[in-house]
Amino acid sequence: MYLTGFADEAAGDIDGQIGATRELGWSNIESRNISGRNIHDIPEDQFEVVCGKLRDAGVRINCFGSAIANWGKSIEVPFDSSLAEAKRAIPRMKALGTELIRIMSLAVRKNHGPDDQMEEERFRRLRELVKMFADAGLTCVHENCMNYGGMGAVYTMRLLDAVPGLRLVFDTGNPIFTDDYSKKPPCPKQSSWEFYASVREHVSYIHIKDGVWDTKTGEMTYTFAGDGHGDVKRILTDLLSRGYAGGISIEPHLSVVFHDESVKDEAIARRSNYVEYGRRLMKLLAEIQTGR
Repeated sequence: MYLTGFADEAAGDIDGQIGATRELGWSNIESRNISGRNIHDIPEDQFEVVCGKLRDAGVRINCFGSAIANWGKSIEVPFDSSLAEAKRAIPRMKALGTELIRIMSLAVRKNHGPDDQMEEERFRRLRELVKMFADAGLTCVHENCMNYGGMGAVYTMRLLDAVPGLRLVFDTGNPIFTDDYSKKPPCPKQSSWEFYASVREHVSYIHIKDGVWDTKTGEMTYTFAGDGHGDVKRILTDLLSRGYAGGISIEPHLSVVFHDESVKDEAIARRSNYVEYGRRLMKLLAEIQTGR
């Protein structure tokens, strides 16, 4: 087991991301955005600089948090952009020794029921993407986000049945604010534990996010891990009891909070929040491992 995180939530630039990672005593980053652009989109010269800084710091990129087939892309248009992102990502993953890449299953079609989501076309596209990475010796992990597979465990399982080689990254926080499309309207929100328990045999990686859904305002308030409704401790306890040896990646999504009244710099507070989130997660893991 190893710890990592979306360090772009600590800092926008690679120096700040590396600094926050080292402050936690970690040596892994799940890379998403660097200076405002996804790692598979930054210019080649900037990518080379990033590689050098990571190498010098002894920090590795364990997973690409890509934008491939994500919730911002429609199934109703050609998927040229995702194919192009995949083609750019593969050589960069090889250069960094990164084996995992987070992908999704395209946006849910609005004003269409759960059985009218162009499933077969989604499956076809994901099969093509997964094969591209598998042929390069790399593994795609699907995240249960605002996409087809994220509509509920039933839909994730349909994806797995239809797309050979696809594995899962389970996000503990996404079910909290996501409708369970397997239930009759008005759909209730999902249960993180129930979703996880249905797909855990296929989980190769996990994102730690937590929060509370306010039914009155229809808004999500993000919290530190274990303080919300994401069943974080229960899920991690189950994972560890089953001998899980993969990555645990933090994705705090916390607003900048000035815990120290003497600190008014937003960049400092942003990094501080990220580091505190990581430290609290380590404490939670220690409690689980000692049976407290």
